[in-house]
Amino acid sequence: MAGVAGLTGAAGCLGGGGGGGTNAVTYGVISPMTGPYGGLAVGQRNGAELAIKHVNENDDMDVEITGVYEDTEADPSTGRRKAQSVVEQDGASYLMGAISSSVALALNEFAAEEEIIYNPGGAAVPITGSNCNEWVFRAETNTAQMAEAVSDYTAENLGTKVWFHIADYAYGESVMSRVEKRMSQGRDIDVVGRSRSQLGSTNFNSYISQISNSDAEVAVLGMTGGDLINFVKQAASQGLKENVNLMSPTMTFSVVRGALGEAAYGTYGGVRYLPTLETGDNQSFVEAYQSEYDGAPDNFARAAYMSIRMTAHGIAEAGSTDPAEVKDVLPGLEMDTILGPNQFRDCDHQAMNPVWPGELVAPDGGSGPAAVELGEMIDGADALPDCGELGCNL
Repeated sequence: MAGVAGLTGAAGCLGGGGGGGTNAVTYGVISPMTGPYGGLAVGQRNGAELAIKHVNENDDMDVEITGVYEDTEADPSTGRRKAQSVVEQDGASYLMGAISSSVALALNEFAAEEEIIYNPGGAAVPITGSNCNEWVFRAETNTAQMAEAVSDYTAENLGTKVWFHIADYAYGESVMSRVEKRMSQGRDIDVVGRSRSQLGSTNFNSYISQISNSDAEVAVLGMTGGDLINFVKQAASQGLKENVNLMSPTMTFSVVRGALGEAAYGTYGGVRYLPTLETGDNQSFVEAYQSEYDGAPDNFARAAYMSIRMTAHGIAEAGSTDPAEVKDVLPGLEMDTILGPNQFRDCDHQAMNPVWPGELVAPDGGSGPAAVELGEMIDGADALPDCGELGCNL
């Protein structure tokens, strides 16, 4: 590791200018720039671009990356077609992207067929669980890890009479399954209702009325992006927050808080990432990102940045650009990251990220996007259930 560490502090994180470039690879970055996750995809693409720049500038890593960029449109068949294009037309042998877990699952299969390394941007458990394969390495925090962050907090502070409302696709189902299972461990919970809305829906009035007329103390929302924003806005306008606590693993995302404004005050969420975290070399990353893009990074920028930089460690450690050799080196390889010391766990290739519960409160000054009050950090090793429980054993 001595040869490929050097990522602590600004000089190591941001590079010293001019890597040797012997290990030259093409990285396909395919993000949902259009569709329901367009607002989230900008950060993902920015984070990938910044990671590529920093790897190329880092004197401690003899890796040179060329990035090529495509739009998945948040559609599995489109995502697979764009992935095939960057592999066949642009020569990519490494792939990062997707936010929709359904797209990510399609790209899992594609990576195994093509024998290329893929870093998913989706969070559903099956990506590194029951649908895992040896070519997939995920730096994004998955829903099992977030269930550890929010489930005990929800049951102990928000209520045990629960309504689950989810977007009807892989991520939503994963949230409901994992949070329900985790909340039920060692305590009695009462699931008073379940509802599902189509991904990309804009009118949630009927679901909100159902929840309002139930005995629910807390509504757990397995949604993100525009779905979550529209739901919470409508819930706030209908007064649901006055009687029912709203919890979503993605409520603390910056794009969600920015869009909701005061409607987010008094809601709860899991925390995968905040730019204020004093972990690893995060503050060097934040400074560089703000300088490059005139704004703070969000979780999707963080995940893309970590994905490419962690994989570049494997390339440097292997001394080879061959994905078949790199995939054998990456599992369990310890490295410094913006979330602190980390690795892709050897049995499922899931990054061992720390997580937090959070409450969304009015910021200092009393107006604008909600601030996040962090609960107690759960270490990466404690946040991940055993691989066998998640359905993967590589």
